[in-house]
Amino acid sequence: MDTSEDAGVYRLSDELALVQTADFITPVVDDPYDYGQVAVANALSDVYAMGGKPITAVNLLMFDTCRVPEEFLTEILRGGADKLREAGVSLVGGHTVDDLETKYGLSVTGTIHPEKIVRNSTAKPGDFLVYTKPLGIGVLTTAVKADMATEEEVERVTEVMVHLNKIASEVMVEVGISACTDVTGFGFLGHLYEMVKFSGVGAEVYSSEFLILEGALNYAGMGLLPAATYDNEEYVGDSVVFPDGFNDDLKMLLFDPQTSGGLLISVPEEKLSELLEKLKERGELWSRVVGRITGGNRIEVR
Repeated sequence: MDTSEDAGVYRLSDELALVQTADFITPVVDDPYDYGQVAVANALSDVYAMGGKPITAVNLLMFDTCRVPEEFLTEILRGGADKLREAGVSLVGGHTVDDLETKYGLSVTGTIHPEKIVRNSTAKPGDFLVYTKPLGIGVLTTAVKADMATEEEVERVTEVMVHLNKIASEVMVEVGISACTDVTGFGFLGHLYEMVKFSGVGAEVYSSEFLILEGALNYAGMGLLPAATYDNEEYVGDSVVFPDGFNDDLKMLLFDPQTSGGLLISVPEEKLSELLEKLKERGELWSRVVGRITGGNRIEVR
């Protein structure tokens, strides 16, 4: 807890430990089936970020019993079940609560070798930073809620959110990396801030290297930003430095809270090519080198 790791790890023996987490979200897209898939991919991500293998899950579902139709709930759970099946995770139960706002997610249990835990607090100077998904998820889902996103934009952001971090996790464990965290509610810079803070290092960020969801910069310029964007900016404070004249819309995307975002991987230089090649071979085509760990004590965006 002292280093804000993504999940809890409980040692059972010298060779086996449990990885445990829980996460649920309110609807981020209108389609209930897609929402169910996104919620599951998001909840599993913390285990993947630790280098663990999720094995079982328990559904957590909250809804207004007087207003939410049964077929809507059925589709949420069907989407979740299909995504769990894709991940190879067994659904072993669930719990429902009467609530005014719909929420769905999971309690997840995974396994890991106690000596192979991937932490967010072990990045090393000279490491390169690889991010595995496009930015702009929070802005796009805000546009969805405002009925402003196009059909193509909805399809694209949904594709990104439902994509599991499973393969990226397997590849980074196989290659052997220094540190990892998944990018979710604190945004890219918020999660990078935690990584460098607890690793005792600094970082430089190559802002031009990110993949950005189509429409995200436009909506950011219109002010369609999740409220947490500003909270994230305040959270990192003066620890992040931007050059004079930096694009304000891109700046906000770097703070944009991501639902079911990608893995932020800190990898030694000598293993970078192998990591990128294996990610590409396994179909992780969104992965990009977006920065480097330095010996300083702050994050410099370029």
